[in-house]
Amino acid sequence: MNSKATQALEAFQSGMNCAQSVLLPYSTDYNFDGNLAYQISSGFGGGMGRLQKTCGAVTGAFMVLGIHNCKKYSNHQLQTDNNRILIQEFNRKFVLEHNSTNCDELITCNLNTEEGQAYAEKNKVKEKICEKCIIDAIEIIESLIK
Repeated sequence: MNSKATQALEAFQSGMNCAQSVLLPYSTDYNFDGNLAYQISSGFGGGMGRLQKTCGAVTGAFMVLGIHNCKKYSNHQLQTDNNRILIQEFNRKFVLEHNSTNCDELITCNLNTEEGQAYAEKNKVKEKICEKCIIDAIEIIESLIK
């Protein structure tokens, strides 16, 4: 596991959500304010505010890719075009590995119910599924930005 993935897992295990955990390890590389990034990404965990839509590891990755392209290209059109290319390729690779980018489909329970919370805890969903999504998100990012 690479150092970014290790940092992301440590962040997640310390209580950050999946989007924060994927985004924050890149703050030094791309010279952005980690505290502001933490705040901006705070609503993206649990599939965006626990709506269980797009996985937070995925939305965090999209943020990283956007920052990457904005730092790499000064032209807005090149930023936009390359964001689309990298995000679509990220999505393709993530879906190949996980069959979905939707939190509810990935974890197969409703985190907004007591039953879903109990299922998640009993089946170690965070450890078995969310952590794998975070690691895979980092690995895909790394493959795309090199």
